Amino acid sequence: MSVKLLPETLINQIAAGEVIERPASATKELIENAIDAGATRIEIATAGGGKSLVRVTDNGSGMDAADLELAVRRHCTSKISTTLDDIQTLGFRGEALPSIGSVARLTITSRRNSDPSGFQVSVNGGAASPVKPAPANQGTVVEVRDLFFATPARLKFMKTERAEAAAITEVVKRMAIAFPHVRFVLSGSDRSTLEFPATGDDHLARMAQILGTEFKENAIEIDAGREDVSLSGFVGVPTFHRGNSAHQFAFVNGRPVQDKLILSAIRGAYAEQMPSGRYPVAVLSIELDPAFVDVNVHPAKADVRFRDPQLVRGLIVGAIRQALHREGDRASTTGAAAMLRAFQPGFSQQTPAQPGFSETPGSGFQRHSYPHSAPQASWSASSSPSRPLDLDVATSYAARPVQSGFDAFSAPTARADTVADTTYTPETTAAGYRLGAARAQVHENYIVAQTENGLVIVDQHAAHERLVYESLRKALENDRLASQVLLIPEIIDLPEEDCDRLMVHATELDRLGLAIERFGPGAVAVRETPAMLGEVDPNALIRDLADEIAEWNTASGLRNKLEYIAATMACHGSVRSGRRLKPDEMNALLRQMEATPGSGTCNHGRPTYIELKLSDIERLFGRS
Repeated sequence: MSVKLLPETLINQIAAGEVIERPASATKELIENAIDAGATRIEIATAGGGKSLVRVTDNGSGMDAADLELAVRRHCTSKISTTLDDIQTLGFRGEALPSIGSVARLTITSRRNSDPSGFQVSVNGGAASPVKPAPANQGTVVEVRDLFFATPARLKFMKTERAEAAAITEVVKRMAIAFPHVRFVLSGSDRSTLEFPATGDDHLARMAQILGTEFKENAIEIDAGREDVSLSGFVGVPTFHRGNSAHQFAFVNGRPVQDKLILSAIRGAYAEQMPSGRYPVAVLSIELDPAFVDVNVHPAKADVRFRDPQLVRGLIVGAIRQALHREGDRASTTGAAAMLRAFQPGFSQQTPAQPGFSETPGSGFQRHSYPHSAPQASWSASSSPSRPLDLDVATSYAARPVQSGFDAFSAPTARADTVADTTYTPETTAAGYRLGAARAQVHENYIVAQTENGLVIVDQHAAHERLVYESLRKALENDRLASQVLLIPEIIDLPEEDCDRLMVHATELDRLGLAIERFGPGAVAVRETPAMLGEVDPNALIRDLADEIAEWNTASGLRNKLEYIAATMACHGSVRSGRRLKPDEMNALLRQMEATPGSGTCNHGRPTYIELKLSDIERLFGRS
């Protein structure tokens, strides 16, 4: 069998299999072309979920007859010339239009502002017609009909019209967030009209159009940089979250991407502050030299590769955590809204509005059990109602005798002097305190405090759990963790390159209580393991770390294990539900919350308090 050149139409159809996967892919490519042409108004119309029609109209620079003739041929583009190291446009491959034309009925009508009339070209299943004059406004209209009619097998893989229309909507939303100065209108026979007016440089206003006004009320601004990489955007407070990651948007040099590294960094930044199965809301924009990022990973251009991925990941995690440290402990406005709804006459709701709480008529909030919540420890504060609440947890466990598992950590030492410097009474003023002054304890679990302009309701167990955890985590950062010496060092055989990688991180691992040293060219000796882990399989631990370092060039897995244990210990060591607190203990808890980063959520992501403004309370009584 001899080698032969494939026909041009078949080549284009093969390319279309990667570039144009579904109607949303075609829509994305056409919108990118419109933005690259300088459009400030883009209108998208669809029918049949985009399978019957996708029409994109823009007011960009337009094309003349010569441009139109080349635009429907593969690898013809005005956006790059000789190198891929300086890509500053959304499109650059020159494949989208010929790929679409090879599997659909494509018509392009365009006019430059300087031309007296426009021109039109058509491509039907790969066969292009000559360019001809046509009436047109300035800009371009691209009409795609009967997508995949030339490749019927692809139609079998399409989802329902409703699902395909929803995918197009998501594409438009991502592009709208990335370019707030552009007005987007999405309409058609298969949908209601969706319009996003231009907001200029007000990115948060555009985000509110897409994500709702609640995001604007619960957003924290991000503005950070490291070396030649800058990061900006907004993230939600930890108590403002969603059921999936669809509300996480990432952009690299203005390009919408769906990068696993970025999504992983967002998840890591919210560790121990997000409920299981819930996802933070985030819009992040990364700007860096185009030479330091490869956007040519896949024809769809949704994936990118960074030259220094750990720099980017570290920047994202550090910037988000710093922002949450700055103001992430404030209460989400959705909590107050849910509470107000719970007090409305006739209110009923089957699904909890906030994870961890359900709303039932006439009874307000009820606590749910969580799989991560530890059972009450025998030495917990609730076993002794008269025992003072310890808010300055002793964490000098590094000097204690080595034991296994949680036994290595005794109960926090009771310290009656932890609040001795300030005397609180029920008449304590709320002035100057963000969480106000304690006024009552309800059902021996909820602290009601009066603020200057409202009140807060605090879950005492959840709040103290966060305080204990932060104290333990601080010890993880500042001291070498306690370790247990193995009577006989564990010798682990590994590939030489894995041994090399492990030894690069040996100092970091030693601070976490894991002491290793080289044992020949293809083995390491484990001499000490972290006491927090109790009985541990050194072989499995070292191999897991070696795999992680090989993939991510980081040994954070061990720290994550230790932080998870610290979170579990904090749940055991915190003041329990049902513990009756004195006024000075309640106020001391409030002051400690105000001084502790992330105190707005417990270790499992539940809110520690809900805030009601005075105006909200007055609305309940019809006074406003």
